[in-house]
Parts: sequence; C-alpha cells; structure tokens
Amino acid sequence: MRVRGPPVIQSALIGVAASPTGKRFAYPLTYHRQFDTMQSGLAWRDEMQFDQLKRRQFITLPGGAGALPVAARAQTWPTQVARIICPIAAGKGVDATARIVAARLSQIWGQQVVVENKTGASGNIAAEFVARSGADGYTIYIAAFPHATNRYLYASLGYDPVADFAPVTLIGLYPLVMVVPNTSPAHSVKEFIAYAKTNKLSYASSGNGTSLHLAGELFKRQAGIEMTHVPYRGAGPAFNDLIPGRVDAMINFTSSSLPLVRQGQLRALSVTTAKRLSVAPEVPTMAEAGVPGVEVSSWSAFFVPARTPQDIVRKIHSDTVAALAEPAVREKLEQGGIVVIGSTPDELASFLNSEMDRWGRIIKAANIRAQ
Repeated sequence: MRVRGPPVIQSALIGVAASPTGKRFAYPLTYHRQFDTMQSGLAWRDEMQFDQLKRRQFITLPGGAGALPVAARAQTWPTQVARIICPIAAGKGVDATARIVAARLSQIWGQQVVVENKTGASGNIAAEFVARSGADGYTIYIAAFPHATNRYLYASLGYDPVADFAPVTLIGLYPLVMVVPNTSPAHSVKEFIAYAKTNKLSYASSGNGTSLHLAGELFKRQAGIEMTHVPYRGAGPAFNDLIPGRVDAMINFTSSSLPLVRQGQLRALSVTTAKRLSVAPEVPTMAEAGVPGVEVSSWSAFFVPARTPQDIVRKIHSDTVAALAEPAVREKLEQGGIVVIGSTPDELASFLNSEMDRWGRIIKAANIRAQ
C-alpha cells in the first residue's frame, strides 16, 4: 500500500558555468526531495536535476561573481543606511517604538537606521510607498492597526496589505482601557451597561475607523447597548470633552489614559486585554467585568516589500527580536505602555489575517467608512 507522504520539496540552487570567452553565468539547479514508501518501510529518495536552459535564460553575474555572494548576502547585509517608514507623526506611539528599535538596530548592524515619517490617509501613504520600494531590506515598514482595516474602510487602495509585503515580526501590542468621567454614575462596566440601557450615551474616539472607534463598536455589540460615536481629531481633543462629561466614555490607550485616572480626572472601568495589566492590576478585564469577547489592542509590526530575499528577512527578524529581548530596549517600550511580543514571520502573517477577518466583519456590519 502506498502512503501519501509530505509534498515534494523544491529549492532553487545556483550553479555556475563559464562560456568560451570566460564570462560566467548562473543557472538554476532544482533539488527534488521526494518521500516514497516501499514494502520494507519508509525511505527518502533524493535526486538532483539539472534544468536545461536556453541561452536567453542565463543570468550574467557582474564582475565574474559566482554563487557565493548570494549565499553570503545575509552575512554582509546591510552595507548602507536602512530606513524605517512610519505612518504616524513624529513623537507619537508607533513613532516612539520605531525610534527605540532603530537606535538598537543601528548598533547591531553598524549602519545607521533612520526613521522617516510619511503620514496621511491612515497609513495608506506610507504603506504604498513601502510596497513600491526596492525589495532589498533597506526599506522597512512599521505598520500599525490600520494596516489590517484600511482595505475595508477605503473604496480602493494603491497596494495589497498582504500580497505586497513580507512579514517580519509583531513588535508589540498597545493595550486599551475603558474610561469614564470621574463624575459618571457608573463605577463598573455592569453599572455602565445598566446606565446605557436607560439613557442615551455617547463615546469618543480619535477618529473614524481607528482602533479606538472599533473597540467601542465591538463593546457596544458585545454588551447589547447603543451609544453614539463621536469622532475627534486625536485623543487630546477627545479628553477635553470626556473629562467634563460632555461625552460619556472612551476606550483609549493605557499610556495616555492611566495618568489621567491617577490624577482623579477619569475613572477606569476595564482593560481590553485577556489578562490584567501589571501597570494597572486593580482594573479588571472585560471578561471579568461581564463582557467577554472584547479583547482589543492596537499593535506595531515590521514588514518589508514582498520580494525581499528570505535570508535578509530572516536577518532583520532575528536582529529585531534580539533587540526586543534586551532589558534596556524592553524597559523603554514597556514604559510607553507596550506589551513586547517579537513574533516569528509566520506568526505575524497569521495575526494579520486574523485581524483583517475580525475587523472586516465589524466594519462591514456597522457600515463604517474612513472620513
């Protein structure tokens, strides 16, 4: 009986041939590893296959270089300045993350890593710029939450958030907390829900389609209540109306909300993480507060253009994860309210797909559009 084994694995190797004039060419050499079953048991059958090519398919190698520079590329990369493209204005959350990581990568690589801010259109300008950049590893995109949602918020995009990018690592999560004015009659999530069922309430966000807006929309649905969404141009103006009670609630970043809670200007009802946060252990999770299914965080991650060689992707990944594991780097990020992750590329790819599926359904159901 023949047992179905693992699929055939093919990997392109590079061979070198010389023409009569001495010019060297590279040709692909395909290695097939096939799993076969025999009566005596399982055995590997290996074969090497040389692919015959027409002369027009040859790739001329500059300077008579052979296959070695390709294999050694990751060992010598980078040889020039690298840049991290940030979709957020300088000084704000994801930008601060980019600069902390860039500073350490500069030291590891012995090459300067600069942060360039290309803001606008909820990250679309930055994402399209990176998608059209050279696939050589020297342009890195620090993507954020909108990378998973813009496909559903905009009529069209000039890039594909999945196909045009190679995932590198999920850097970290930015937890959120639900806050109300200190004068609110609600001292818990359950009290807030009861209050919302007998009153017309509103909630603030930093803009249509943001993680703060979608977190509020998810909370509404899971809690079975109605609230009016009031979008602002940033969290600062929203706080100006939330603190005196002109709006009733906001789900916002812990990094900017908790200081106001400690100053007595706001009251924290719940965090939107699976577990309580070490920075606010007294604040329950949404599940603990009686509303399961409201686990929301914004995030940041490194991507590079889609056709970036895998050896370079692996180097960027390994060096970034090593930087994130260093106590000094981790401490700086955690002080900014970040839960440091440092995932594998495959884990980031799965995370992005999950985020797109989840928020795509909510955006469509609520008919949310970017403004």
